[in-house]
Amino acid sequence: MGSNMDSAKPNILFLVADDLGWGDVGWHGSAIRTPNLDRLAATGLELDQHYVCPVCTPTRASLLTGRFAGRFGPHATQPSNAPVFPDGTITLAGALRDNGYDTALFGKWHLGSRPEHGPNQFGFTTAYGSLAGGVDPYNHRYKKGKYSVTWHRNGDFVEDHGHITDLITNEAIRWIETRSSPWFCYVPFTAVHFPVKAPQDWLDRYAADHFDDDPERDRSYRTYAAYASHMDAAIGRLVETLERLCLRENTLIVFTSDNGATPGVPATSTARYPGHQPPSPRLGSNLPWRGQKAQLYEGGIRTPTLANWAGRITRGKTSQTVSVADWMPTLCHLTGSVPEKNPRWDGVNIWSVLESCIDFPDTMIPDRPLYWNLRGNQFAVRDGRWKLIIRENPGGIHRTLRPGKRSGREHEPGRIRARDGGPTAENHAQTTAERRGQRPPRGDRAGGGQPGNRTLRL
Repeated sequence: MGSNMDSAKPNILFLVADDLGWGDVGWHGSAIRTPNLDRLAATGLELDQHYVCPVCTPTRASLLTGRFAGRFGPHATQPSNAPVFPDGTITLAGALRDNGYDTALFGKWHLGSRPEHGPNQFGFTTAYGSLAGGVDPYNHRYKKGKYSVTWHRNGDFVEDHGHITDLITNEAIRWIETRSSPWFCYVPFTAVHFPVKAPQDWLDRYAADHFDDDPERDRSYRTYAAYASHMDAAIGRLVETLERLCLRENTLIVFTSDNGATPGVPATSTARYPGHQPPSPRLGSNLPWRGQKAQLYEGGIRTPTLANWAGRITRGKTSQTVSVADWMPTLCHLTGSVPEKNPRWDGVNIWSVLESCIDFPDTMIPDRPLYWNLRGNQFAVRDGRWKLIIRENPGGIHRTLRPGKRSGREHEPGRIRARDGGPTAENHAQTTAERRGQRPPRGDRAGGGQPGNRTLRL
């Protein structure tokens, strides 16, 4: 098989790395070797201002619904084992399935860690991987506790052997090879989320590299680099499969990361996973952006992203501001998939941006604010070139900080002001946006330092 019966409908290969930072790919100057991703970036379109959420669950919720994650409740704004989607939620997979697509997920779900809340209930006809979050690459166990056993095939728990990146990739390739209809293949890798472990042959490729004078940090980063390069090779295998099956020119490939990198993880964190887990004092990089995973600064929410479609997407780079919530409206437009009821999207169709790498006026996305809600007590809004970050301190106290000229430097805190109660989801951000007529203090590059209110010019 391998050839589509309906060539008018493109295949979609959507790849998501886990905790891969802006500075962790070769095309952004990293020492980590990612030749396959570099090639896709060089021959495709780089989305230079593609925003996700600061942690995994909300990014995945927004990707699959086109909505801001806060719409689904406070638990959806942080890593969640509780179910995120109410019954009957229209997802990208469901809309495509109803339009004649085969749909599959290979990798990490983390939108409900029980089978009854898994991907097969929300539009995926085939699913394989972790129902919960990141797992040990070899024993495939999530954190110690009731969700630790999580590796499944279509909702049935299974015991497989091998490195998780290889298992995910092998399953995806076998599935693609047997398709006779247009397909949507969603591959959310668990790499490079900790526990960080790579096959020995990939570790050997970095044996001669030296990254840090501290031996433990050097070992940790070499392992991280090997883990990322192993994932890059898996992506290369997927692309080679498309070429072998003559599907390359009818397949849109998208790659992104679910949030920014974690600079390092102490032994107390890795010990939460079953099995032997060495500490990881040095991991990924979000440079030149400030911040990291679980923060609303640029380093936590701005990740390396590309789109590649041979013959359809022109190579280049766009600096238009786009959101992970834009993908469902865009892919539904591209495939002619009309949800059976109003999905109430927060995202917009960005196909005109993908189709033309030059930011002509007629390809520009209408100006719209983007909102973030992290754990129900941290919020951000970006509107045009301005971005506001707010953190609710205990007791409703806000600290206002004026940004300085350089990363890591800032002026003294400004006035302290109190609020009664706390904001809720996007309503608070909307109120903030409505006040944007007030001229904010001048800042520089996006990013920030300590928690508080920060207005930044991008």
